[in-house]
Amino acid sequence: MNVRKHSLSRRSVTLAAAAWVGVVSLAIGAHAALNMRALDAAKATEAAQSVDAGNKPSRIALVIGNGHYPDANAPLTQSVNDARGLTVALRRNGFDVDVIEDASKDDMTRAVARLKARVKPDSVVMLFFGGYGIQVGHESYMIPVDAAIWKESDVRRNGVSVESVLEVMKEQGACAKLVVLDASRRNPYERRFRRFSHGLAPIAAPDNALILSSATPGQVADDGKGANSVLVTELLTNINAQVDKASGAEAVFNQTRVAVSRASDGQQVPTVSSSLLEDVSLAASDKAGG
Repeated sequence: MNVRKHSLSRRSVTLAAAAWVGVVSLAIGAHAALNMRALDAAKATEAAQSVDAGNKPSRIALVIGNGHYPDANAPLTQSVNDARGLTVALRRNGFDVDVIEDASKDDMTRAVARLKARVKPDSVVMLFFGGYGIQVGHESYMIPVDAAIWKESDVRRNGVSVESVLEVMKEQGACAKLVVLDASRRNPYERRFRRFSHGLAPIAAPDNALILSSATPGQVADDGKGANSVLVTELLTNINAQVDKASGAEAVFNQTRVAVSRASDGQQVPTVSSSLLEDVSLAASDKAGG
């Protein structure tokens, strides 16, 4: 009799345990289902937001103003002022701006990596660099403030090529790539080179790109006495006037080119290179497309 009771007791425990396992399994399954539904809802919301944002391409910019070079005779005060002034103008017009001043090579490398992470296929992307630029091997390099340059090979090692940043934009599928280079200054390292080339090299615009450089390739431009460079002064004037004129970025860059040439009596003639298939606007109103 005791044996039967003991057998029944074990059987009851086994059945109870099985029932408990079933309840727990159902609870886990229900919880997982709820989580999946929540995840699906989040994805649906994100997709809807993406569709809504599809009519307004993202507008991002990397702005670099380098002024304090140890090897230069004096700081480039205009470069930092230009970066700050352009940052204000771009942010006012809806750009998400990453701005760095007196950037080292590491600073610039990290900034380009941040830019790469933000570029999407619908992005309008702008790069601005103010400081010293050097051409080596038909390629133009932006020079960090901590660059140790004694020969031309050091430029490749310590500089950041403009073409490499354009390639990053292209790889990420940016719908428009805009570049403004205020770097055609006589570089402070040229006396160390056995041979050197003045100014910047011609920059071939990849698909859907627009490039404004402060001087003709191979030429240098002296800084004026104003708080801002002549190039950025005229660029800001034309960006601010863009809303009223409903003109696109290509018109703004060309108008800046003409204004700088006139202001310098032809001593400084910027270069504009374009491969845009459709113009884009720098203004928040987006009257000119983009």
